[in-house]
Amino acid sequence: MTRDLPNLPRITDYVAFHARHQPGAEALVLDHERITYGELEGRVDRLAVSLVAAGVGKGDRVATLCTPSPDYMVAFLATVSIGAIWVGLNPKYARDELAYVLHDSRPRVLLTRTRIGARDYADDLAVLVAGCSSLETVVTLAGDPAIPGAQALSAFLECGERAVDACRRARAEVDAGDACLIVYTSGSTGRPKGAVLHHGGIARFSVEQHRLWPLSTVRVLNYLPVNHVGCVVDVSCPALAHGGCIVFLEKFDAARSLELLQRERITFWGSVPSAFQMQLALPTFGHYDLSAVELIVWEGAAMPEPMIRQLRELCPRLATNYGQTESTSAMTFLPPTDDIDLLGNTVGEPFPGVDIRLIRSDGEEAETGEEGEVQARSYYNMLGYWNRPEATQEVLLEGGWLRTGDVAIRRPDGRFRLVGRLKEMFKSGGYNVYPREIEAALEEHPAVDIAAVVGIPDPLWGEVGVAYVIPKSPVEAGALIAYARERLANYKVPKRFELVDSLPLLPIGKVDKLTLRRLAADLP
Repeated sequence: MTRDLPNLPRITDYVAFHARHQPGAEALVLDHERITYGELEGRVDRLAVSLVAAGVGKGDRVATLCTPSPDYMVAFLATVSIGAIWVGLNPKYARDELAYVLHDSRPRVLLTRTRIGARDYADDLAVLVAGCSSLETVVTLAGDPAIPGAQALSAFLECGERAVDACRRARAEVDAGDACLIVYTSGSTGRPKGAVLHHGGIARFSVEQHRLWPLSTVRVLNYLPVNHVGCVVDVSCPALAHGGCIVFLEKFDAARSLELLQRERITFWGSVPSAFQMQLALPTFGHYDLSAVELIVWEGAAMPEPMIRQLRELCPRLATNYGQTESTSAMTFLPPTDDIDLLGNTVGEPFPGVDIRLIRSDGEEAETGEEGEVQARSYYNMLGYWNRPEATQEVLLEGGWLRTGDVAIRRPDGRFRLVGRLKEMFKSGGYNVYPREIEAALEEHPAVDIAAVVGIPDPLWGEVGVAYVIPKSPVEAGALIAYARERLANYKVPKRFELVDSLPLLPIGKVDKLTLRRLAADLP
């Protein structure tokens, strides 16, 4: 759909907009289930009324444990439409991880699956519900076995019919600046914190993304976990804002994802580099008809140049961006291009409406070519961390600037190149070392698929680097050391190389550097 969109204050307003203008158009697809915009609006309205009847009010939290699916989308939209705040729970979480998020966010209602794949959540849910005093209502989603103390979704919806007027009043009181979503950060440096995002930031970003990355039709594939900003904001909401279709894959599988790209004529292929790697590595990759793809986008990490070249052969319109949970999504973006240098070595220019500055370690603003911490100021920035005023003050500075902890360089062409993270940075012999710079150099080696570098304590140098490398063809560690020495200052060259088959990943697909540091510290 290419019509110009009105600037509406809430993402839920766009569902109603498209339900009026194209009620029969596909909105959500999962396997054989196809939901139109007219049907989606009806499902959202019915659940919203039931939540109001259950006592959910403005600012209350509603948690949902499920896969990327229509259930997630309806739960999110219904919750935020009445001024409540939605919290997604990742089914891969262990019981303690689920307990932490529930204890921290204190939801009033939990909408949940009780079985996903081979995992039965009945025992986990019994413990979780007993340990979360804020929970008043637990609802099992359609088709799942009942658990003690929970209502089936069908019964919950029947009880809500008396609250239609109250729901209408609740929706009328929701403003663009109101909180609507808590997304817990990955926690790679400690306990996750809940970033509180607002209606207007999500709605405005969703409209702007399509303007920057236009498509003739919007059809996306979403297999990202529902607790991640990539699932909700980067993929789902822009598609809904533009009357597009979201095709869900509940559990990522490289071959299955390519089948869906082909069958559903997906036009926007967006993901993280680790998923692209698995897809491109399939021996059958060339057999899939991906001619409908109009744009390929990666987020969350840098893409190795050989993979960029492979994707360019398939589609000449490639793009990337750079953002954080705390910034709602992108702070920079790259317009569609086939330029290998821009795609491999930059994250583009500031996203419209975003001011960016780079601050050196001495507190002064960096000049072109100098390294500095990325700080961003925009309407999109989070409202703060949930119940973490001190942590909020550390990252939201005077004047509305968000500290990212990322280090970048502004190139002469005005585009930004990420160097690494302050928290990942380590000092070797008094020099600052940024792992991403080393990883990018190693990934240029023809035998290297992906590299990840971490720093560990060293009695002589203070810290030294350890490189974990996934090779794509046979290579010796000695050859990689020699290669690195030709391209990097000696203090940047890792002191040890470990050739591995895989890397530990966070739920969002990024390399889990915390786990790698632990592994590196235990090396003999």
